[in-house]
Order: sequence, then C-alpha cells, then structure tokens
Amino acid sequence: MALQGVRVLEMAGLAPAPLCGLILADFGAQVVRVDRWPHTPFSPDVQGRGKRSVALDLKQPQGSATLRRMAQQADVLVDPFRPGAMEKLGLDPDLLLRDNPRLIYARLTGFGQSGKYARLAGHDINYLAVSGVLSKLGRKNENPYAPVNLLADFAGGGVMCAMGIIMALYERMKSGKGQVIDASMVEGVAYLSSFLWKSQNSGLWNRGRGENLLDSGAPFYEIYKTSDGKFMAVGALEPQFYEQFIRGLGLDLEKLPSQMSFSDWPEMKKIFTDVFKKKSQAEWCEIFDGVDACVTPVLTFDEAASHPHNEQRGSFLKNDQEEISPRPSPFLSRTPATPSFKRDPSIGEHTEEVLLEYGFSKKEISQLHSLRVIELKNLKANL
Repeated sequence: MALQGVRVLEMAGLAPAPLCGLILADFGAQVVRVDRWPHTPFSPDVQGRGKRSVALDLKQPQGSATLRRMAQQADVLVDPFRPGAMEKLGLDPDLLLRDNPRLIYARLTGFGQSGKYARLAGHDINYLAVSGVLSKLGRKNENPYAPVNLLADFAGGGVMCAMGIIMALYERMKSGKGQVIDASMVEGVAYLSSFLWKSQNSGLWNRGRGENLLDSGAPFYEIYKTSDGKFMAVGALEPQFYEQFIRGLGLDLEKLPSQMSFSDWPEMKKIFTDVFKKKSQAEWCEIFDGVDACVTPVLTFDEAASHPHNEQRGSFLKNDQEEISPRPSPFLSRTPATPSFKRDPSIGEHTEEVLLEYGFSKKEISQLHSLRVIELKNLKANL
C-alpha cells in the first residue's frame, strides 16, 4: 500500500482528526490512536477502521514521557487539541522535533494556531461561518443553511490535514526533515471554496443567495419530490443535457421559456415540481437511467450501498460486524487501499502490543499499568 511502513500517532479526538487517521490507515499507515485514560465520556471515535488503541494518562508525568518516547519512533503525530493543550502536557512540537527531527507534527484545529479566535471553542458551523462559505449556503428568503458537518470538519479539516501530511512525507524524502503542519478548518473550507471565490464575477454568483445557477435558484439544478415521497436530483446545466431533461419530462421545449430566463425560473420550477409528482422514483429512473439528462435518484444510505452502479464498483464494504461503510477513495491501480475488515478498536485494546513494538519492555509496561498510567484491555486477569 502507498503508506506502508508509516507510523502515525493520532491523539484521540472528534470528527476531523479521526477521519485524517482513517485515510492514512486505509492507505497502509500503522495508525495508533492514543486514547485518554481514565476514559472520559465524550463521543466515541466511529472512524477507527484499521487503527489500534493505546490508553494513556497524559496528565501523569510518566504518561507524557511514554508518548514522548513513542514519538521518537513515529513518522507522524496528529494533534486535534486547541492551541496550548499539548504544550501543557510537555509535548509541544519543538520538544518532540528536537527528539525526532523527522517527525511530522500535524496540528488540526478550528481556527488555527494563531489569530484572535485561535483559542476559542467552535464547531463546524462556526468555522463555516468565519470562512465566508456559510453566507453562500441556503435558499432564497431563508437564513443561511449549514449542512451536516461535512464541509469544515471533514473536508476542510480531516481531508486537508491528511493531504498536508502526505505532502510533508513526500518533502521529507528529499530533506530528511519533519515539520509542523498548522491545519485550520476555517482556512481549509475557505480553500475548498476557491471556485466560489474565483467565480464571483463570472455570473454564477452575482445574484442573492438561493437565486443563482448552483444554489437552488435554477429549476434545472434542483431536487424534486416524486409521487411515492422520494426524490430526484436534477443537474441539467448544459443545453444538450437540458434538452434531454425536458424530453424525459414529456414537455415541449418550444413551449417553455428560455432555459436562462432568470425571471421565469420560479414558474418553471413549479411546472417541473408538478410533473415530477406524477410518477414514482422508480418510474423516473426507468426514464432517465442511461440518458444524458443529469437526472439521478436521491438514495438513502441503504439504497446507495445496494445500487447497481455502486455494487458493480464495490463502492461500499462490510466489516466483520456487518457494518457498511464507504470504500477508501481514490482507487490506486498499483497500490490500492486495503482497508481493514475488523471492528473498530476498543479503548486500550492494543496498549501492550503497541508499546512492545515501540521498544518498551514487559517490565516497563507492568510498572506503567501498576501506576495507572496505561490501561491494558487484554490482561489475562481481566478475562
């Protein structure tokens, strides 16, 4: 696999950092999730595929010393905490890079390591707001709308951070040196929206929110309800696709206003809405499947996993607990990802195994456990 042999320490966190670790693990990295011990009642990581777990109390000097020693043999450390948290634990990047000059220390936060908001709490909706992107999302005459936390947390955060890590690994091949990555979700999602920024004067975004070509303003770039309460997604932007779309609806193109007549868009949307209500989703699929009209069904998760196209590509996989999740993407022809089919790790499940690999003796591990610095889930005494 592409990242085989890369050792990653992922400090346990929520949402973006676990996705970053998941991407690295899927493509071959040995990812160890460093879980908090004693366990705190925050939401569990549901993106633990292919990872192992070490339970460690970093607030004890022996705990931070353990992680510092592990970092000496690691390639990457992913820090999801607010600025200053790792410094309080004596695990700041300057110190760890002094121990291991090849270490890539990735800091993934909402607002970044500097600036007025750096230490401020926030979530996806806040990062999306400060990036400027939220102002573009939503329908006409409605408040801006924040979709589920995919944009800032996962795309602008987890994916951008993983990309930064891979670039830093590539650069290290030439320089032999590690570096610190400052991954800000605000900046990540802003960068993700470069197209919006660069196309502001192109005519795509010169109208109010919800009145433009790609933000639900256009009747031919919209979602319509079917007779059975399901939905169809329409993206018939280009004239040749729009013509096929109108033909599929059974309408006469000559009797409709021009496709780009903005003033007629609301009325055209009403016409299309009424037409879609006359048939079920399956009936519309029968009409549009195989036709270049850019019309597709809106699928639920279960439907997506079993859709013929996705089944033919193997786009979803099932683990040993019968849990379905997306296959890693993109597909590499020579070194594809080979995701684990095992269940996600429980907290502390691999503590002893991992510490042995990182050069700790059984005696040292036993001492750390007796001091309650680590948790050993696989102790025979606990069976």
